[in-house]
Amino acid sequence: MGFAHDLKKDIEAAKKVRLPWWAILAWAAVCLPVVSLLNHVSRLELALPILGSLAIFLFPLGLKWDLKRRIWFWVTVLGLIILHVPLILFVPWTAKWVSPIVTGGIASADLCLLLGILSAIGRLFDPPRRKTRSSIG
Repeated sequence: MGFAHDLKKDIEAAKKVRLPWWAILAWAAVCLPVVSLLNHVSRLELALPILGSLAIFLFPLGLKWDLKRRIWFWVTVLGLIILHVPLILFVPWTAKWVSPIVTGGIASADLCLLLGILSAIGRLFDPPRRKTRSSIG
């Protein structure tokens, strides 16, 4: 089983995720202070990129939560977050309406990229174990 199989398995698992009502309510509770703060500092155009990136990072964390005890997992997530910060801060975002197809496409590509990077780093640090004759029988 290769990297492509792992990525495909992660994407299939992501398609099956359904959020309960309390998770949606919790997300709204997170969004409200973020939007209020950004509105207060006159940077409301950053609300969608910040909240979108946060959601995109929370999703793979939930899918890969079984790796929570691996230090490489947290170092990789932290590195990916650090790479996203300049993207959010230095891209000229607009406060005007943008098609959900565009934002959804960018978010989906970002999610697939994050899952791919986590799978690749996982294969590097936790290679799949080969079955030996003693473990088969």
